[in-house]
Amino acid sequence: MSNSGAGQEPSRSPRAARQVGRPARPTGWKRLAYRAPIHLYRLGLGGLFGKRLLLLEHLGRTSGKTRRVVLEVVSYDQQARTWTLASGFGVGAQWYRNLQAQPRATIQVGRRRCAVIAHFLPAEEGGRIMARYATKHPKAAGKLTSYMGFEVDGTAEGFRQAGEGVPFVRLVEQ
Repeated sequence: MSNSGAGQEPSRSPRAARQVGRPARPTGWKRLAYRAPIHLYRLGLGGLFGKRLLLLEHLGRTSGKTRRVVLEVVSYDQQARTWTLASGFGVGAQWYRNLQAQPRATIQVGRRRCAVIAHFLPAEEGGRIMARYATKHPKAAGKLTSYMGFEVDGTAEGFRQAGEGVPFVRLVEQ
C-alpha cells in the first residue's frame, strides 16, 4: 500500500497502522460503569487506582459548571510534575473540548489534589508517546489502540502512526 496520497509525505514508510473507526460513546449501563470510579473518588477511595487513573475536574465550556471524569494516565513525570492523557474518543470528547475552552483544571491522583493547566500536544509528539507506551506496556497498548479504532501491526512504527491520530493532553501542575 502506497503512502503517496494527498497530504502525505511520499518518503514515509508504509502504513503500519490504520484507523478503522472511533468507539461510540457509552450510553445506558455502560455509561454508568464508566462513571463508577468518580463515585469511588468522592468516597475517598481514589487511592485504589494508584497513579494509573486520575480524576479531572474542569469547567463545562457552555454551562460553566464543574464537570468530572476519570481518565487513564499514559505517562507521569514526577520531576516535571506532569501527567499525559490520551483522548480515546478523539477531539470530540467533552472533557477535551472543555479543556480547550478553559485549560485550567484540578486533578486528584489518589488522595492528592492539585491545580493544573492543560497543554495540547502535536501529533508527532503523540506518536512518540504512544510508541514509548507500547514498549513498556505492549498488551495494554494493543488493546488501547484497538479500542480507539486503530489496526496496528504491533511494531513501534505502527504504534507511532496510531499515536499521531490520537489527541494527547499534558497536564502541568501549577
